[in-house]
Amino acid sequence: MLTTELIKLNNLQLAGKLVSDELLLGIQTSQRSGIGTEFEQFRHYVPGDDPKRIDWKLFAKSNQYLVRESATESNQQIRFVLDQSGSMNYAENGISRLNYARILLASLAYLANRQGDQISLYTLHDGAVQPVVPAGKQSVQKIIATLESITASGTWQSTATSFPEFSRKQSEMLVLASDFLQVDNEWVNLIQRVAGPRREIVIFQLLGDQELDFSLQGFYRFQDLETGRELEIEADVVRDTVRQRATEYLNQLDEKLRIPHVRLIRVRLSDPIALVLKQFLLA
Repeated sequence: MLTTELIKLNNLQLAGKLVSDELLLGIQTSQRSGIGTEFEQFRHYVPGDDPKRIDWKLFAKSNQYLVRESATESNQQIRFVLDQSGSMNYAENGISRLNYARILLASLAYLANRQGDQISLYTLHDGAVQPVVPAGKQSVQKIIATLESITASGTWQSTATSFPEFSRKQSEMLVLASDFLQVDNEWVNLIQRVAGPRREIVIFQLLGDQELDFSLQGFYRFQDLETGRELEIEADVVRDTVRQRATEYLNQLDEKLRIPHVRLIRVRLSDPIALVLKQFLLA
């Protein structure tokens, strides 16, 4: 189902269920299905695991130590993090970054809930990470309701942003949805501080086609969605410079986030959400 059609439903609960149902139908024959499914899956080996559980055939193919686990063993903590900064209001062709992120996280919440994982929701606003829905009974319904009401505004103001202390006794997954655009490596510094062997971090970087390709022509007035500053430019004059700087930034980000247990997934707002999540789950 196209993202524009999901947004037109104006019902996050229904949109999330539709995507999660589509995903379950699409991955039921896979050997590894990842977050929120009822099938056998694999995870990275961590100290304390029985070495006998390592799948050596997969090691020969991927050069990664992966441990096989069943759905009954997969009661892990999954913490969803939504960026609330003003740039999340960016939109192309009727699809805002914030709405895309809402549906993406809602879909993953439904999948994780079906598996029996403990799920919770955090937001990052003005550079501060805030817990908004704790793990517990009816957490999926509370997450959906909270996602529906969340708005985006402001800038990253804190210079020492950190996540609340999480448990280190069980495997955890952080799932972040953001444009991951930064001024002074604030995102990278945060990820480097919280990355660890028992904490898998998945980053969905949501970007528009024009942010990546910049194929505009003529005069435009651009507004910084976080500060409100405006700038008039001729797109044809700055096109090559914008493309070059965008490529350089993304390449640098890729390099800085080559960290164990951290996975960066770059998504276009024009990409169907179900396809994005299917590729993530089956990778």
